[in-house]
Amino acid sequence: MSLSTIRRTTRTRTLAGTVLAAALLLPAATACSSGSSGSTAAAGSTTAPAATAGTTAPASPAATPVATPGASGAATPPAAGSTPPAAATPSARRTSTPPPAGKATSPARTQTLPDGSTAEIREVAPQHFVAKIVHGGDVLATLEAKEHDAGLDANDMFIVLSLDGTVHAWMGGAHEGTGTFKVAGDWTVKVTKLGELKYRADILGMDNAVYATLETNGHDVGVDANGVYIVLSAGGRVSAHA
Repeated sequence: MSLSTIRRTTRTRTLAGTVLAAALLLPAATACSSGSSGSTAAAGSTTAPAATAGTTAPASPAATPVATPGASGAATPPAAGSTPPAAATPSARRTSTPPPAGKATSPARTQTLPDGSTAEIREVAPQHFVAKIVHGGDVLATLEAKEHDAGLDANDMFIVLSLDGTVHAWMGGAHEGTGTFKVAGDWTVKVTKLGELKYRADILGMDNAVYATLETNGHDVGVDANGVYIVLSAGGRVSAHA
């Protein structure tokens, strides 16, 4: 065998060995690539645990809006369009209503009159007084001063109850019937009969000017004329006292 033949044969074998090595390396590289991909997938995924037989997975709670306290601690007001909660109604309180006040609104004060009887005077309202004439426990007469003074001829005892609650009483000094009479306080009284138990008395001042007029209509009347007290009875009797 020649030298050239030997060299050719060796080169051929070397080439065949190289091809065989490459063929063996190719499956190994493929296997490595597949293993690497599987490991990567396994590492990046999470497998949910299987449901155990006979158990029920808990239901997710409903998303219910809850009022969240604000920074000041007060509850956040409900959204627009929603119905606000009803306000708490205070419980009813039982209160006692005072009874209506009676006609008399002040304690009675008493005053002894010239004939020994007593006047019990009560204030009903401002410039409204009532005086009861009491004798031996019996009420003989009642005077009421409201909007004007009141007067009484009580068996020749004359009484005037003024709007300020003052009671002035005296005995006698009466003029009876129609006519013009000079009375206490330099007043002149002109008495005129108008009808049965109906008389008029004009109180005349200077120059015969009419200062006041008293008129009976079935009951006695009286007036305080600047500190001079005048009574005209329903029977036409007039008396004055200063």
